[in-house]
Amino acid sequence: MNFRFMHGWLPGRRGWWLLVILVVVSIGLVVGSRWLPEAKQFAASTFGRWTGTRPAEETGHEGHDHAGEAPDAHASDGHADESVLPAAQTTDHKHEEAAAVKLSPTAQENVGLKLAKIERRAFERTITVPSMVVERPGRSAMQIAAPLTGVVTRIWPLQGETVTPGQPLFDLRLMHEEVVEAQSEFLRTAEELDVIKREVARLEEVAKGGAIAGKTLLERQYEQQKQEGVFRAQRQRLLLHGLSSAQVDEIAAKRTLLGELTVSVPDQFDDQGKADTADSTRLLQIEELTVTKGQYVKAGDPLCVLTDYAKLYIRGKAFEQDAAALEKAASSDWRLTAVVQSTGKERQMLSELPIVYLANKVDPESRAFQFYVELPNKLIRTEERPDGHRFSSWQFKPGQRIELLVPVERWTDRIVLPVEAIVQDGAESYVFEQNDGHFDRRAVRVEYRDQYSVVIADDGTLQPGKMVIVSGTYQVHLSMKNKAGGAPDPHAGHNH
Repeated sequence: MNFRFMHGWLPGRRGWWLLVILVVVSIGLVVGSRWLPEAKQFAASTFGRWTGTRPAEETGHEGHDHAGEAPDAHASDGHADESVLPAAQTTDHKHEEAAAVKLSPTAQENVGLKLAKIERRAFERTITVPSMVVERPGRSAMQIAAPLTGVVTRIWPLQGETVTPGQPLFDLRLMHEEVVEAQSEFLRTAEELDVIKREVARLEEVAKGGAIAGKTLLERQYEQQKQEGVFRAQRQRLLLHGLSSAQVDEIAAKRTLLGELTVSVPDQFDDQGKADTADSTRLLQIEELTVTKGQYVKAGDPLCVLTDYAKLYIRGKAFEQDAAALEKAASSDWRLTAVVQSTGKERQMLSELPIVYLANKVDPESRAFQFYVELPNKLIRTEERPDGHRFSSWQFKPGQRIELLVPVERWTDRIVLPVEAIVQDGAESYVFEQNDGHFDRRAVRVEYRDQYSVVIADDGTLQPGKMVIVSGTYQVHLSMKNKAGGAPDPHAGHNH
């Protein structure tokens, strides 16, 4: 065999290696779509074990690095904790946004955290009407007038002082000629009546022995009866002049003219004009003193104004179109709620307030429809000074601004919470439910919301009997967001 001839067409050693490489590359291009992905995954997995990282497919966020985010320590039960688990455990949990927060007692006090129990109850959809506290016309204010003409010699109370029925107010030195004459006639009649009574008594003793005729005794008795009638008429005249029964009796007993008159606080009367013995100790306030010491006053001149703050009215001013809603509430005997706003304190809600009456006209200028609601007042302070003067303070005062909630519709069996219990974050609404020392954030659906309350859909998200945060909710929400955002932004530097 001619080896030289074969050596001419067979490749050399380098030629053989080039031929093998070309064959392998050709085969790889043909079947590469089958084994190339598995090879890439195997390489990435092997590299992750060496460096402590995981491929994007295992994290569920392809193309992003979440190694710096805080792990969710309660992924199994839906609770989150502020503690950070070891790095060895973070690789076994699926990452999700924290849904709970745990606050220390100090943190709860700092945010003013308060809880309330979830309960189903009736809810009234209301409209808000601006209102004002006012006095009861013809009932709260009482003007004290001078009963007789005279000079003011003493003023007992101070302006703003608290007084009670029967307490002295003013001393007057009487100067009216008619009153002096009426007292003089009353005394003269009293003296004549005493003389006649003694004469009748003497004649009765004499008549027993038959010394005088019975006709003489009878004439004296008739005369006594006539004088007693005159005495009663003159007594009534003094009472009409403004003297009290005790003062008239004093004139008759002491046989002296009354030179001074003491004007006292009158007794309390109910709405029918009868003496109200149950409220005989009701406190009245000297709203205004209109006289000074030494001033000459005529009968009927005002001396002072007393005000009774125990009961007041709330005057509401509704829009003209709200008249129908108010008529419905009054006809259905629905009670109203008053909202009292105080600076630096929580608002106060006064419920079960009845409507007294609705106005029968609309104010032509403001187009306001007025109505009145009864407001019971509360005494909050009474202080007696060393000189005997007493001053009091009431919770509600005329001129105070108040909002009235007028019911227009009633719903039954609703989960109702204060509006402060809801946190609005974009399109989501959340409440925080207490659970084993944690506060779980629950996404809820709001059916209705007004200025003060919110109605939550009863879809099983919230269970009656559980406790939820009703004060400090927004601060707790911020704390949770800060906790979730403590790690660097995992999407920083990525384009989507």
